[in-house]
Amino acid sequence: MLHLHRLALESNRTMRIIVLANGPFAVPTCKRLLADGHDIPLVVVRPLVDPTAKKLPPTPVRDWARENNLPLFEPASVNDVAAIAELQKYSPQLFFVCDYGQILSKDCLSVPSLGGINLHGSLLPRHRGAAPVQWALLQGDTEAGVSVIHMTPRLDAGPVLSIASTKVQADENAGQLEPRLAEIGVEASLQAIAQLEHWDGKSEIGIVQCQDGVTKAPRFAKSHGQLDFRLSASYLVRLIRALQPWPGTFAELQLADGKRIRVLVRAARSSDHDSGRAAGTVWPCTATESGPELGASWDSKPQKVLAVATGAGTAFIARLQPASKREMDADEFLRGHAMLEGAKFELPEPPVAKLTKH
Repeated sequence: MLHLHRLALESNRTMRIIVLANGPFAVPTCKRLLADGHDIPLVVVRPLVDPTAKKLPPTPVRDWARENNLPLFEPASVNDVAAIAELQKYSPQLFFVCDYGQILSKDCLSVPSLGGINLHGSLLPRHRGAAPVQWALLQGDTEAGVSVIHMTPRLDAGPVLSIASTKVQADENAGQLEPRLAEIGVEASLQAIAQLEHWDGKSEIGIVQCQDGVTKAPRFAKSHGQLDFRLSASYLVRLIRALQPWPGTFAELQLADGKRIRVLVRAARSSDHDSGRAAGTVWPCTATESGPELGASWDSKPQKVLAVATGAGTAFIARLQPASKREMDADEFLRGHAMLEGAKFELPEPPVAKLTKH
């Protein structure tokens, strides 16, 4: 269920808005702004690292702008004097900023008459930073959401104009939760714009963020995806959910014959039940054998899963991807590796540190 916290304000006029954004999180709101008749004279994106590369990274906002014949501007730094002068040419009333990747300076934020709003993927002040959705899942938050702030030069620190929240679904990973949050961010952004229509430019607006609730959400690296089964099953499953689809989680499976297979773990659940086996030990079992919380609610058929002993509890891997192969159910993997007697996930040395409250 979606909970949208709003003021009783309705947008009754269009604005001249410059968009500063890059990733897919911004696209639903960009589409709505254009559909509602707002004047978008310019779309600012980060420049491509190597525009001549055969395989370019996804560029959702750039693609949206081109599809709608909107002018693109891609400065190396939006805070440069020349870049600010370019923005001033368009006399914007507002900046809409989302997943842009640069902190806007005071001079840059002074260009639009109403300042800027930033759509952020968390319930601020919790999870300030580049990876709020991933950190919400890693921390085991049962509720996630978006916040729209009136921007200041400090990272995600401005007063909150509107928020929208939703319950985190069972087994939901970052690749599933983020698009849902992007969609609920549309109405939250429109509510923030409606408030600014009535703003005199001087009085206090929004709700000041409480510093006591601030947590950080820094970006993850590929190395953070290494699974150390000496940690607890519940933590490891949260990590698996948080790091899907990128950077992903992985471990080295050592078979009894000495063969080693790097495995990307895509989906898993946990149980507090300790098997008595050494951490990293694997064995096949059915979902219904792996505990009541992993029974019919996980799959309607008696699916085979890969059980793994951990430092506390048991992890049950449902989907995985062996190196150089496609993603598959554990059931399919086990049919190709029927003899798992003596198999074990390697325990990295030195041990992997748990990513704790931040």
